[in-house]
Amino acid sequence: MSRLNQKLSQLKAMQRTALIPFITAGDPNPEFTVPALHAMVKAGADIIEVGVPFSDPMADGPVIQRASERALAHKMSLRKTLDLIRQFRESDTTTPVVVMGYLNPIEALGYQGFIDKASAAGVDGVLTVDMPPEESGEFLSLLKQSEIAPIFLLAPNSTDPRIRKMGELGRGYLYYVALKGVTGAAHLDLAEVEQKLARIRELTHLPLAVGFGVKSAETAAALGRFADAVVVGSALVSLIEAAEGNTAQALSAIVALIQSMRQALDAEVSLTTA
Repeated sequence: MSRLNQKLSQLKAMQRTALIPFITAGDPNPEFTVPALHAMVKAGADIIEVGVPFSDPMADGPVIQRASERALAHKMSLRKTLDLIRQFRESDTTTPVVVMGYLNPIEALGYQGFIDKASAAGVDGVLTVDMPPEESGEFLSLLKQSEIAPIFLLAPNSTDPRIRKMGELGRGYLYYVALKGVTGAAHLDLAEVEQKLARIRELTHLPLAVGFGVKSAETAAALGRFADAVVVGSALVSLIEAAEGNTAQALSAIVALIQSMRQALDAEVSLTTA
């Protein structure tokens, strides 16, 4: 069993909602990333998403766009992102890591080249925002030969046939985008998200993660009532940005938010099982 599936199975048996924080590799500088990954795990992260900095992100809001700009100013790349994950793996061999980014850097390495380097670095999943399932045949075929899970995004307006298709092709979990728009935008309609996830569960057996718009411990706990995993990204990246290069302050702030979300999620489980 892959590291990602093993973690998700363990959490399901414990009736525990996975907490999946996201940060951009190399933001605010490359030296920050590996200590931040370890600190997030210690604070309660179950799985980590690592963003690959990209110059033209189409799904990311201004907060994560600026994170990419800060990282790119330090010459970060897909290769360097994978190297940071490899460094993380030197002392953490159990926490699943998902790489999230865009197709262009992967194509620059070549599909097989990327898979080889990602496997060697210890990557467990890849979420490529701009690769729809209809165009992912070659990449998916190669991924099947590795333990790297292809993870797909579902939108509020995803049709039943598309949801079913992504459930068949995906592995690990499906990522439900709770908002129409870019990361960090607007306000979540929790009732609408719950209703949509209930429908998605009728079409796939994969665990469901919810992201885009998760900004507080209260929101995370509310989503944890019906989601298998909660993803927090822009809220963490905003804290890094607000620290203005003070990495100790940034680290303290993101740890505090993750701890508060972990505690809120666990408290919600205690209430429902009491």
